Amino acid sequence: MSDLFEELFALQSSLNDRIFQKRNLRGSDGQVLSTEALSNAARDGAIAPGSDTARWIANYLRALQEEGQELSDEVPWKWWSKENLDMDGIRVEIVDMLHFWISLALASGLDAKETHRLYLLKNQVNLDRQESGYNASTKVGRDDLHVK
Repeated sequence: MSDLFEELFALQSSLNDRIFQKRNLRGSDGQVLSTEALSNAARDGAIAPGSDTARWIANYLRALQEEGQELSDEVPWKWWSKENLDMDGIRVEIVDMLHFWISLALASGLDAKETHRLYLLKNQVNLDRQESGYNASTKVGRDDLHVK
């Protein structure tokens, strides 16, 4: 399964780089952007708000939010309506969201392996919370995963 996850990250990285090249999208250094450069900068830390990495995290987040809205638009909310769910449209929007979610992860310095590791840690935190009566006063946040 992790091979599939790694494949998705590799494919998305390649697609992003192709878009950067084709659209001639350049960073503050004048060079064509690359997913690897954004990711490396994020892993190195000390990202300034106006940096290329910060800008692309914001871009991918905005795209993810917009795709979330498109998914919401695919789900009829009028309980009195006789509309049926368009499951193909819903699935397309979910996959579109995945594209931007992976792009966001990559731009923030995460690869498939690290995302998997952090997911497992956070999943355990969530399971533990269910057992211990989680509420807003016991929420820890970033310390959940013991990451800085």
